[in-house]
Amino acid sequence: MHTATANTVARAKSSGLEGVVVADSELSEVDGEQGRLILRGFSVEELGHHATLEQAAELLWNGRLPDAGDRRMQRAFGEARRRAFSLVPALGPALALPDAMASLRAAVAHVAENEPEPGPALAGAVAVFAAAWARRAEGRAPVAPDPSLSHAADYLRMLRGTPPSAAAERALSSYLVTVADHGMNASTFAARVVASTGSDAVSAIVAGIGALKGPLHGGAPGPVLDMLDAIGAPERAAGWLEAELAAGRRIMGMGHRIYRVRDPRAAVLERAIEELERAGDAASRRLPLARGVERAAVEVLAARYPERALRTNVEFYTAVLLDALGVERRSFSATFAVGRVIGWYAHVEEQRRSGRLIRPASRYVGPGSATQ
Repeated sequence: MHTATANTVARAKSSGLEGVVVADSELSEVDGEQGRLILRGFSVEELGHHATLEQAAELLWNGRLPDAGDRRMQRAFGEARRRAFSLVPALGPALALPDAMASLRAAVAHVAENEPEPGPALAGAVAVFAAAWARRAEGRAPVAPDPSLSHAADYLRMLRGTPPSAAAERALSSYLVTVADHGMNASTFAARVVASTGSDAVSAIVAGIGALKGPLHGGAPGPVLDMLDAIGAPERAAGWLEAELAAGRRIMGMGHRIYRVRDPRAAVLERAIEELERAGDAASRRLPLARGVERAAVEVLAARYPERALRTNVEFYTAVLLDALGVERRSFSATFAVGRVIGWYAHVEEQRRSGRLIRPASRYVGPGSATQ
């Protein structure tokens, strides 16, 4: 057995979660001990620094990484956004819901089950509907997509109302690629369970959105900014963090269920923020503060919990990057879904090809059980 897999299974057994391996997958490998994330043979660092979301979709869906001159997937995504926007007037109460993820869950259910290219159709719908909700939340009209742009550039344009700079497009592209897939996480598992029943891709993606809506899966980036705002300066970090721990509160953006070392995605996003700030196109400049807080948090947590490996996770620098791009905190989880839908759809198709129903077992502990 591969070392990472063996360690994952060992941790699962120690926590009473035996039998957690539910599928073989060619899509991604998460090595929590070494801090590696591999997507179809490519490291997340390589893809995050150099690939577009359309290229990542081609890789995850079709097993090939196209060169920069191959625009087929970009054209498919652009046309999908155009078609998705035509549905916006019919979404009605879905866009009026007060929560971005609740809105996205209801809106994506309007996508037709018989789309000729369901992957691009769903990716386009998530981006268009997330942006339309954000605009409505600001009291503004939705912005029609520009099919000629990349998915990252057009999403920012639909959010902000103006075309982004090349630096902003590149930064968001790095983020969306970095979060596109991450093994059998909760939302991906939810999508695969629905796909395994023979249901349609739209239903599976809606299930993934529902799982991502939960604060234990997709809800922590916003509070990272609250923490940075409260600390204010790197020299105040250690004292503030120690006081939070003494009060029994968690440190946001630190620790991961899988990684025992620093989340490799954090490094990709940290570099993206650095390049964005260097280009002079960041709505906020929190990077020096974030780095100082990260250093202090690692030291404080190691001193308090020497037996636990609590390192920076993807949410820490996600918050800083999206804030720098001018994305409002209320749209953070929906923006995560704009990237993650690529992985969800890849897993849905992989599960459908397997032809197997996922039917986990439970252990009865009620009246009359052996545990009573």
